[in-house]
Amino acid sequence: MNVGFIGLGIMGKPMAGHLIKGGHTVHLFSRSGAPQDLTAAGGKSCASPKEVAQKADVIITMVPDTPDVEKVLFGANGVAEGLTKGKTVVDMSSISPIATKEFAKKINELGCDYLDAPVSGGQVGAQNAALTIMVGGPEAAFERVKPLFDLMGKNITLVGGSGDGQTCKVANQIIVALNIEAVAEALVFASKAGADPAKVRQALMGGFASSRILEVHGERMIKRTFNPGFRIELHQKDLNLALQGAKALGVSLPNTSNAQQLFNACVANGGAAWDHSGMVRALELMAHHEVAKAG
Repeated sequence: MNVGFIGLGIMGKPMAGHLIKGGHTVHLFSRSGAPQDLTAAGGKSCASPKEVAQKADVIITMVPDTPDVEKVLFGANGVAEGLTKGKTVVDMSSISPIATKEFAKKINELGCDYLDAPVSGGQVGAQNAALTIMVGGPEAAFERVKPLFDLMGKNITLVGGSGDGQTCKVANQIIVALNIEAVAEALVFASKAGADPAKVRQALMGGFASSRILEVHGERMIKRTFNPGFRIELHQKDLNLALQGAKALGVSLPNTSNAQQLFNACVANGGAAWDHSGMVRALELMAHHEVAKAG
């Protein structure tokens, strides 16, 4: 396919790389310029999102937040200015479901399809082409773009209509945050009680408490490896979407609120760029005890 990829950061860069390796022509744009290794592999550098949209049939965006997507799509020299009828815009960022529905409506009015397709799996999942991809939008557009999704992920689901992919991602982030908090509480408790947290984790991995969070992030907590990964400030953004949505829907999310407060405490202590497993540090401060010492 003739593909455009906008946003080549910690996630977008390896995702675009998989599309290039898959034999597609990929037109690239990033505010800091297209990475040299992607252009050396065959990617085509573009000067603006508008140019990407002019040259590509499927335009993928992967940027941090709702205002970033809005600017890329509808700002000066944005994607909308370069679209012609029949093209498909795919937003793989994690943003507001409500804003997503408005963006889809505007793109549809230009005669183009719109898919919201946020991902889960973090940097490792992006690098290994093992992302979970949650998609909202028309089935025909999903089927057309699915060969591209197959190059970037393994668990790919059309959840429903426009915005439903983003709603699913918000639900995912609620579950992930609460699981991180549970694992952190358990390891802080076990360690302060005098047990070896590494052996506690090993034992729990064989029981009903086993989870991907205990496996991956439990190890991070013990080894003190809090480099992203997935930054706390980005998970904060996702939980804000959850809490704002809950307010609009009249839903109570008490434990999501608690998880957000723990992230807030981490940020107050300089942890905005820590991996989200670094939530354990907020609990450690309250316990005056670290799960393990670095090294």
